[in-house]
Amino acid sequence: MNLPFLKPSPSRTDDTPAVSAPRAKGFWKRIRSKRILALLLVVVLIGVGASHFLGGGGGTAMAADLTYTTASVERMDITSTITGSGTLEAADSYSVTTLLEDTILTADFEEGDQVEEGTVLYTLDSSDASSSLEQSEISLNQAQRSYEKQLENQADLNVAATASGRVYSLDVEVGDEVNAGQTVATVRNSDVMTLELPFPADEAVGFYVGQGATVTLDSTFETLSGTISQVSGNVEVLTGNVQVRTVTIDVENPGGLSTAQSATAAVGSVTSTSSSTFTYSQEKSITAKVSGEVASIQVSEGDWVDKGDTLVVLTSSDVSDSVQSASESLRNAEINLENRYQQLDDYTITAPIKGTIVDKYYNAGEITESNQVLCTIYDLSYLTMTLSVDELDIASIAVGQTVTITADAVEDTVYEGVVTKVSVAGTSSGSATTYPVTIRIDETDGLLPGMSVDATITLDSATDVLAVPSAALQRGNTVLVTADSPSAANGTPVTSGEEGETETTYYSVPVTVGVGNDDYIEITSGLQEGDTVAYIATSSSGDSFQMGMMPGGMGGGMMGGGGMPSGGGGMPGGGMGGR
Repeated sequence: MNLPFLKPSPSRTDDTPAVSAPRAKGFWKRIRSKRILALLLVVVLIGVGASHFLGGGGGTAMAADLTYTTASVERMDITSTITGSGTLEAADSYSVTTLLEDTILTADFEEGDQVEEGTVLYTLDSSDASSSLEQSEISLNQAQRSYEKQLENQADLNVAATASGRVYSLDVEVGDEVNAGQTVATVRNSDVMTLELPFPADEAVGFYVGQGATVTLDSTFETLSGTISQVSGNVEVLTGNVQVRTVTIDVENPGGLSTAQSATAAVGSVTSTSSSTFTYSQEKSITAKVSGEVASIQVSEGDWVDKGDTLVVLTSSDVSDSVQSASESLRNAEINLENRYQQLDDYTITAPIKGTIVDKYYNAGEITESNQVLCTIYDLSYLTMTLSVDELDIASIAVGQTVTITADAVEDTVYEGVVTKVSVAGTSSGSATTYPVTIRIDETDGLLPGMSVDATITLDSATDVLAVPSAALQRGNTVLVTADSPSAANGTPVTSGEEGETETTYYSVPVTVGVGNDDYIEITSGLQEGDTVAYIATSSSGDSFQMGMMPGGMGGGMMGGGGMPSGGGGMPGGGMGGR
């Protein structure tokens, strides 16, 4: 027995043409999902249909209480589309807010104004912020000086010579603890000896640094060449009311001079009023500026060193800790000042995007509230909408596809959009899933954000092709044709009518299909012009009400030999036959 709702594919020989799936794959699945509502009626009709089908042998019987509509196979243009509705949105929008609670000084714009990105919208009273900024700048300067001082202390761990000369003595050893101010070495320059001699003040006033002098040793009366290195500006009065100036003369040490040797000197024809003993031109006690432990000694006694050369290296955890602490304090002061500058910037509120002011909630003289919207900006350079597309159709949508847009608010105008994004994040509701598709509309004259619009996306089209009503196509891709149709010769006969009454014979013909929509579907093979198809009249919703009850889907005779259905196995021939 062939149950009406199973609609099996007809039996065919190897010469029967193969059935191909429609090009619009989601079309038949949509039709099927819509027809599920008819299942209840089908269940009611099963009992009635079965009594007709079991009435006797012969050709396949059809339920007599179903009304069939006929239509000619015609040539026409067919377009497969996806349609939907949505709400227009601006290309971009921004709600301007602030975290500050201060008085608005200026708000020189109005609703409807066009603004550029960076345009000043509001200025707030920043007097308190300016004072805080100044205090932060002072704190940063103090932290900077403290850090530099600690770096100097760190550098002072390297004890350096304060004059050029030979290392006369080293007063520490590795491992010694040294206090600030303690002598660690003595540097002496014995290669140059110095005499400080009094000369008549009136004559000495004409002396100059670098002028030559003749030095006479008191003990041997040996003469040496010297050079004036300094002339005192002070006049001293000696015994006998003699006025003198002190003149310093440097003499190259030939090797025998010592601080015990005395001498006089003459500059030109002017001689010193008395003699004096030699001193070393440089003799410095090198002291540590910070406390620490001697980590290493870089020189030996007798070595020649230049001013600035490192003699002793100290280590100190206290100094290192002080440097680290000063560094962190300096960074904190820098961050605090940066925050103050940023906060000061927040008192000037600018437009984050280019667009149109659509709402203005605060004006000059009012006090802002934290996290409250001050104004709203829309970028209306283009509009967008989001279309929810069924999972059965989403594979047919691609970025770049053209979309036709219409709006009830703008009559007799068709806009063109383009698909800019196909999201893979679907939303499930019951057993169905939809995916958001973003559409952009550039020419927006007359359109505004918030308007409801209808969108149509063309998936496929065919021109001047054979077509039948979509309701005529049965599961298994078969179509019923009338007996006088040319293609009936290729079909399997099925009959309709009560036993003893006039029966109508149709022929179930396998077909291949192409482009389809809810109204018509392209027939690429199996039918020809002049054929007449028969199908169950559609409901008011436009969906076929047959749910597979067309007898053409049963194939073969109602009962085969031995009283079994010709499909074998107790089931209708051909099985479910999905599309």
